[in-house]
Amino acid sequence: MGSPPDEAGRWKDERRHRVCVRDFAIGKYEVTFEEYDRFAEATGRKKPDDLGWGRGDLPVININWHDAVAYAAWLSSEQGSHFRLPTEAEWEYAARAGTVTAYSWGNDAGHDYANYGQDRCCGGQIEGKDRWEFTSPVGSFPPNPWGLHDMAGNVEEWTCSRYDEHYGGAEAACAAWNDNGYRAVRGGSWGDIPQWVRPARREAYWPTRGRYNIGFRLVQDLPR
Repeated sequence: MGSPPDEAGRWKDERRHRVCVRDFAIGKYEVTFEEYDRFAEATGRKKPDDLGWGRGDLPVININWHDAVAYAAWLSSEQGSHFRLPTEAEWEYAARAGTVTAYSWGNDAGHDYANYGQDRCCGGQIEGKDRWEFTSPVGSFPPNPWGLHDMAGNVEEWTCSRYDEHYGGAEAACAAWNDNGYRAVRGGSWGDIPQWVRPARREAYWPTRGRYNIGFRLVQDLPR
């Protein structure tokens, strides 16, 4: 995990170190409004605000960490498998997809690969360009080498891990439900600068607050 000292845009909390992860499966896409809305309807939960951008296959936003964990628990009961948020280590492992460059596609940022760095004024797709002003439908951009879409950009993603600036081991574990510390958020979003969508880039956010640029994807534990 982490980044080399000479990587452009590197922050001090990106210390390079080795972490072991067990086998897991991870969602090809971020969880969408369509998927989350089924959960909200089934459980009587309030549906999150889409800010007028649309629902359907857009990634769900404005849900906090506890909402995401509750969705994973509900899906687990519906499907008979154990779903959860990824640890910070699992997330970075999946985002890198075996690469060692600043981005999974190379060392140079590019709007052909991810939805990031957009203006926050107008909404919709920029005419004549494969770019979006806000969130884009999941899978609108090419996948990383392991077939995972939007690991960079579109929406930032909750992990199950408590944020620890110094990487003291929390990155490989899930925080307890009642742990009120910051959670690690990864991946950058449609409104972020290029350096913020690197696999090594980390954010910290309160678990009780949702945000217009944070969503999530799930992992599934595999038999050992």
